[in-house]
Order: sequence, then structure tokens, then C-alpha cells
Amino acid sequence: MARNFKDLEVFRLSYDLVLDVYKIVDKIEGEKDFVSQIKRAVVSVPLNIAEGCSRFSKRAFLQFLSYSYGSLRELEVLFMLGRDLKFMKEEEYLEIEEKRDRVSKKLFLFMKKVEKDKWFDWFK
Repeated sequence: MARNFKDLEVFRLSYDLVLDVYKIVDKIEGEKDFVSQIKRAVVSVPLNIAEGCSRFSKRAFLQFLSYSYGSLRELEVLFMLGRDLKFMKEEEYLEIEEKRDRVSKKLFLFMKKVEKDKWFDWFK
């Protein structure tokens, strides 16, 4: 059974998070490596969800979802650093933190559904 990652709410939310993060970090000047690390972390979330959907086993799918979850945690720390190092405004940090937290919670619940083998609930 092929799974279309575009039908997953958690994919769509993580994709939107990428767009929002880019708007903020593209304004950071002089911190090319830091910005690059943020971009790699946030982009890896929807990429790993999409790649996981192509896997034929539940175990492999969960592994890619786990990579996405780890990248969300990495993004959390990077944005904390960005705020504390004054690379971004507090409001920008809070906006992304709220969105990142929402994606993180959705992804965690989705992983639990997949783990319990609720195949038909994936796209709701």
C-alpha cells in the first residue's frame, strides 16, 4: 500500500514550519553557519516524513519519523540559542516555538498510531 505523504497533516504542518522558519532566519546577518544548521534541521522534518512514507515496513517508517522528531528537538535548541544570542526577536522565537511544539506533538501522536498499527487512521 503506497502512502501519500501529502495527505498527512503532520507533513503539511512541518512543511509550513519550514516556510515560517526561513522567513525569520533569512534576516539573520553574519551567522551563516548557524542559519545553515537551522535550515538543515527544519527541512529534514518534512523530508524524513516523505521518505518514510516510501518504506515498506512499519519499522523503517517509524525510523524516519523518529529522525523527524529528533530534528524538531534540534530546532528547539537552535531557536533557544538564537533568542539568547539575540539573533532574533522574542516574538519570532515564540511564534516558531509554538508552531514547532504543535508539529512535535502531532508527530509524536502519529508515531504512536503507526506503532499500534492503526493503518487506516493514518490519513485522518
